[in-house]
Amino acid sequence: MYKKSTILFLIIFILFFILPTTYMPLAEVELQPIIIEVEGDPNVHREYIETYHPFIEVVAVYEKLFNGLALLGSPKNLQRMEALEFIKNIHSVQRYEAIEWRKSTNHSETMIQPFDLNTTAYTGKGVKVGVIDTGIDYDHPDLKLNYISGFDLVDLDDDPMETVPEQGIPTAHGTHVAGIIAADGEIKGVAPDAEIYAYRALGPGGAGTSVQVLAAMERAMEDEVDVINLSLGNNVNIPDYPTSVAVNRASELGIPVVIANGNSGPDDWTVGSPATADKALSVGAATSPRIIPYLYESFENKVVQLYEMDGSPSWEISRSNEVVEVSEQNQSVKGKIALLQRGEIPFYELAQSAEKNGAIAAVIYNNEPGIFQGSLQNEQNPINIPVASISMEDGKWLKNHSEKKSLYMESAYWNQEVTIATFSSRGPVTMNWNIKPDVLAPGTGIWSTVPGGHEQMDGTSMAAPHVTGAVALIKEAHPDWTREQIIGALKTTAERLQEQDTSEPTIQGMGAIRPDKAIETTTIIHDPQLNFGKVDSYREELSLEITVENVSEDPQHYTFEYSKKKNGMYWNIPRAFTLEPNEIKTLPIELSVTTSRLEEGVHQGWLTLTKENEEDYYLPYIVVNKNADQPKTAGFEFSLKNFSEDAYEFRLYLTEPARRVEVDLYNPETLFHNRKLLAVQDLQEGLLQKEISKKEAGPGGFYLAIVTVYLEDGRYESSQSMIYME
Repeated sequence: MYKKSTILFLIIFILFFILPTTYMPLAEVELQPIIIEVEGDPNVHREYIETYHPFIEVVAVYEKLFNGLALLGSPKNLQRMEALEFIKNIHSVQRYEAIEWRKSTNHSETMIQPFDLNTTAYTGKGVKVGVIDTGIDYDHPDLKLNYISGFDLVDLDDDPMETVPEQGIPTAHGTHVAGIIAADGEIKGVAPDAEIYAYRALGPGGAGTSVQVLAAMERAMEDEVDVINLSLGNNVNIPDYPTSVAVNRASELGIPVVIANGNSGPDDWTVGSPATADKALSVGAATSPRIIPYLYESFENKVVQLYEMDGSPSWEISRSNEVVEVSEQNQSVKGKIALLQRGEIPFYELAQSAEKNGAIAAVIYNNEPGIFQGSLQNEQNPINIPVASISMEDGKWLKNHSEKKSLYMESAYWNQEVTIATFSSRGPVTMNWNIKPDVLAPGTGIWSTVPGGHEQMDGTSMAAPHVTGAVALIKEAHPDWTREQIIGALKTTAERLQEQDTSEPTIQGMGAIRPDKAIETTTIIHDPQLNFGKVDSYREELSLEITVENVSEDPQHYTFEYSKKKNGMYWNIPRAFTLEPNEIKTLPIELSVTTSRLEEGVHQGWLTLTKENEEDYYLPYIVVNKNADQPKTAGFEFSLKNFSEDAYEFRLYLTEPARRVEVDLYNPETLFHNRKLLAVQDLQEGLLQKEISKKEAGPGGFYLAIVTVYLEDGRYESSQSMIYME
């Protein structure tokens, strides 16, 4: 199925796609990778290409989840294939990375063992779990009992070991993920008897491409795994077509695909592909219960929330201390809490200066509205005083009050229950408005395996394998359940978080998973997330269906509670119904929207379904009235046109119609404007794709491209990206 690549192919892929900071002029890259979607049998087409196009390398054949091939060749040779009738579509190769994670700053008292989630009698015995990641240290004493098999899609052999230093930037991500799922040694995974099948799709530094990810998914299907974990992705908030097709196809074949939602929070619209795929079970990160520090001033009853920075000691101050702003004129902070403003100076240098001047702690306030996360990591010379970030608003309050008189703030603490991790990416998905994540799982302070030992890490990469382990438990408990029943049970029984700042569906999906409740449930709601899409006309009647299943041997009685009335939104939903034992019923959910009476933007909330004398189930909904605050562009690409050496191709997704799109080129060092590359008028929502000849594009080199979208209502939005032109 997989053909051994040439050394040149591997060198190009490592340099051009794998190393995160490598730029390689196009003039030096003679070979171009592409993915083609084909009609008919891709193996037949592979033979044709190898026979009649010998200078084109068939890198991989996809026949289970995506009907196509990955090819490598020069633009000149690829161009000869352009007229082949069996080619349906041509897709550029996308870069994927192990979703960034970080070493946790939590202390051992808040350390989370993966098995803590498992309060059931099940262990995942006999369930085959596919881990598509950076590989796995299968010699680790906590993993070697459960590791069954695997494949390396980077080096194309059957040894999926993590990258070691001699091969490049070493990795540990896949081993940590695998341990969360099924470690069975000093620590226990969620499903410690599950069988691990590891696929190394990400190489040195934890990076790879859609070529390897697709090939790994195909290999996992060949090995007949029961569930696939993908703690990887990119930052594009649209479905990457080939990978999303593969995820959806695997789901249609009955295999749950669990994907990390991304670590680009706390802003909305930050979920990245492939978690954006319709049928992906996308997972956000929930925090562990922990102690949260804050500053308190009793006279004005002022509370300042502290967000402890990575790499600093915990905030453990027991008395009231003076807060003093550090400036060029005032460096005297001995025995005090230093107040610093975020700016051009790195966080580490700000904190180090405060420590050298005798501060007992430091707070850094944002230079724009809202909160931020920061890191002070420096293993050679760590910071020895607690340092926290605060919002711009709180920082200005402290600044103003400290300038008037001596300001003393008491350090206080509260016990925080489970909530959303600030780094966890949020939805919805641009283009289709889907609610993502689907569910939450523990993602902070997770103790798991790494090559040579164990580490505590934070990230949605750690949350996803908790869900994968939970799927294994349900699969063992209910071996006859379908994918739809397994995922439906997890969603139906998830616990909705009700804190005001985390209550929206696009932040938490259905809520935090509860594997024990999912296994014991007598009710399954299939596809409970209600996406009504975007409305534009004066009045629209919208309708969706939900399917409710009674998996018990007793009749079940249900009642819908009407959601709070909102001006311009009117619901028509079944009031009450009964399901007989093992009965499934499909019910209409209707929503009437009068756009002129409803504020523009995203509207979301919850419908409540109550099972008589037992429990409530919460169904999240979303509807977009006319416009939203989503990014207006996504998926920017600028590269040599497929099959061409003489033209570039510009690709961009527009999330709403636009009057004009302009692309301007700037010198990346001086930021002086160089020239206008492109201007296009009157555009519709969807893919914007333009061909630009080398002559039209102008002189080559590295440029900062500023893409400006002028919307129909007079607003505009700009984004930037580095590009290289030959």
